Amino acid sequence: MIMKLFLLAIFGIAMAHLEGVVVVYLRKVLGLLDSDSNKVSIGKFPKRYINIEMTREAATIVMLVIIALLAGTTLTEKGVFFLWTFAFWDLFYYLSLYILIKWPPTLTTIDVLFLIPRPWIAPVWFPVGVSSLTILTIAILVILRII
Repeated sequence: MIMKLFLLAIFGIAMAHLEGVVVVYLRKVLGLLDSDSNKVSIGKFPKRYINIEMTREAATIVMLVIIALLAGTTLTEKGVFFLWTFAFWDLFYYLSLYILIKWPPTLTTIDVLFLIPRPWIAPVWFPVGVSSLTILTIAILVILRII
């Protein structure tokens, strides 16, 4: 279990960096400033690109589900592996963006978390907090041999 969690964390971090790089390129190609709130940026995206972004988001979730299904043996393990990998992906996505372009400037910066089924908008501290809590909770449950 520990080795699978380690490898899934690495997978999530790699996915996060890849997604961060894609977002950096999108922002540059579309002429969006690095310091803009993504809530503001989303209004500048042409509708066609919003639809393309929604397919990228769906593909990301499909990849996270598939890796959890492949790694887990029981339904509980599969669920834990999905949440674990999702949390690393989400947390390190923001870290990757910060390293690459110093975005978000603060944890109170407003972001568009998901576009599916409609835009989810919240300050960055919210997904960072939920992801951190998810990782910590799963780690504690594994250490205590509850899962």
